[in-house]
Amino acid sequence: MMNSKVMAAISVMMCLLSISATFASSDSPFIVANKKVSLNRLKSGIERVSVSIDIYNQGSATAYDVSLTDSEWSPKIFNLVSGNTSRSWEKLDVGSTVSHSFVLESNVKGVYHAAPAVIKFRTHTKASLQEAFSSPILPLEILADRPPEKKFQWRLLAKYGSLVSVLTIVVSFIYLVASPSKSSGGKAGKKRR
Repeated sequence: MMNSKVMAAISVMMCLLSISATFASSDSPFIVANKKVSLNRLKSGIERVSVSIDIYNQGSATAYDVSLTDSEWSPKIFNLVSGNTSRSWEKLDVGSTVSHSFVLESNVKGVYHAAPAVIKFRTHTKASLQEAFSSPILPLEILADRPPEKKFQWRLLAKYGSLVSVLTIVVSFIYLVASPSKSSGGKAGKKRR
């Protein structure tokens, strides 16, 4: 299931990057936004949702009056813990990146479908507003019953893996040096006769 989520996110990003390369040749800003969400269960009955949005200007002109709004988080389900669901910047230069993050908490169990964030910007200081949308996220399973992860085994491998590798190489070398070879054993038997 996690593999399909990763593949879906990679395909969305590749699609956005290919579109950005097409429009980068025109003399205008091209906004690409990536929305990431992570879940962290604090204690039984409460789950913390960390939202991070990265905004890139992949075009060939500066974007002005850039504003980000991600207010589709239902107040019946989520409480804002830190940060704001909206932010604005005076301008976003060519090739630059800005990031915004906020944290929510929920104690309502269920699947939540979050909408993409909306980014509004101007191409010139007096032009009309244009809109861009962030990448979508997969449905969030708030307070879902998840099987325990096997983090313990990975921690052991990360902690002792190099030590085990070195010991294995040393023991193999000692075994090869110390063990009698078959050819020398055969020669010794012929000489005794």
